[in-house]
Amino acid sequence: MAIIYLYGPPASGKTTLGRRLAEALSWDFTDLDAEIVAHEGREIKDIFAKDGEKAFRLMEGEALARVTLNAKTSTVIALGGGTLLDDANRAFASEKGKIWCLDTPSKEEVARRIAAGGDTRPLGDMSAARAAHYASFPSRVAASFYLPGSLVVVGCALGDPRDFAPLVIADSTAASLHGVGGEKVFTIPSGEERKNLETVASIWRAFHSRGIGRRDMVAAFGGGVTGDLTGFAAATWMRGVPWINFPTTLLSMVDASTGGKTGCDLPEGKNLVGAFHAPRLVVIDSSRLSTLPARELRGGRAEMIKHDIIAGRDNGLANPIPSPIEIADNLSVKVGIVREDPFERTGRRILLNCGHTVGHALEIATGFAVSHGEAVAIGCVEEARLAVRLGLASAEWPERLAARFADAGLPTALPEGFTFDSLAPLMRGDKKRYGSSVTFALPCGPGDVRPIPCQL
Repeated sequence: MAIIYLYGPPASGKTTLGRRLAEALSWDFTDLDAEIVAHEGREIKDIFAKDGEKAFRLMEGEALARVTLNAKTSTVIALGGGTLLDDANRAFASEKGKIWCLDTPSKEEVARRIAAGGDTRPLGDMSAARAAHYASFPSRVAASFYLPGSLVVVGCALGDPRDFAPLVIADSTAASLHGVGGEKVFTIPSGEERKNLETVASIWRAFHSRGIGRRDMVAAFGGGVTGDLTGFAAATWMRGVPWINFPTTLLSMVDASTGGKTGCDLPEGKNLVGAFHAPRLVVIDSSRLSTLPARELRGGRAEMIKHDIIAGRDNGLANPIPSPIEIADNLSVKVGIVREDPFERTGRRILLNCGHTVGHALEIATGFAVSHGEAVAIGCVEEARLAVRLGLASAEWPERLAARFADAGLPTALPEGFTFDSLAPLMRGDKKRYGSSVTFALPCGPGDVRPIPCQL
């Protein structure tokens, strides 16, 4: 049994996130303020008015112990904004579960929420007065996104996947780097070249040997390959079991982890076998990024730049390792598009494939010697050049784009021996082929990515 306590300033969204998190995990949920109201038979404002804050804090500590010790199954508990000011309460919660502290929304947003709540928060906005207190909690939630059937939480030091599921499918490298092992963990080989049906079958066999049924939750721990393979195995095991994704690479955090696409490669092309099967929960933990080599971080930057191209913005490179806020801000581009077109039925979601038609072909042609992020960078520039040839972009646009990727340390030209035409046979096998044409998501300018069918 596990407990997650959600903590943070008043109006930071603890109850809203708590309900969604509990639903995603199929755990119980308790709102501590609601528990106090039910137990005392009075509203919080009335307790403050008649008995004062000191008396309320005593009731709060008793309620914290009561709901924790009475929990029969894994539970999410939304705490009041001052519950852990008491050292004894903080020590108790730290011993019994994991404390996630929500970052404070903007002052304007806090004011709006407090006003909308009427007189339910008698102390008002305490975020500034308690800033040092809230900052002392290492496990933090910077942002969360809700898509139909899927909750995405972005933060740092958010915990161990083994606390969330009876079976974790882990990339062998990630498992070693982060000390995730034991009887709950089944490791699979690292690398895009192992993203095949043979690895999927090994995951199915792990499901069988561990007795995974349709009501059981499984988790993925690793990069985009691990998430895609685990999600596809979950989609097809007993016609679908729920899963959670714990991405460990920047590339998977800003792209592959969110959106529900799962699958594996065939020799004929990337991701040709797959299914839409969204993870119930995505836990994006930026503290995992400290183990990544520089090349992996650059690869993740490629997808971040792609999102900036789609959104028509230039955020630059603020930090070598992006903060949770930077990750959440960038991921919001993809989340917005996925919400509009979750199953690729309106054509909106194809914009996320910018650079990928050339990029996927290049990965296969080089036997994955060119990484996915590097291939996306090169693919975006090559597809911008195609946009120029089609009269859809200005002549200088590809070089502007190339400079943006080069600033992030990414390659921008096809390796020696490869040309756009030489990759055409592999591009014809792309899953976005219709008849004899392939639809590219062509970058034609900042904020101007267009789905364009092309004959190859």
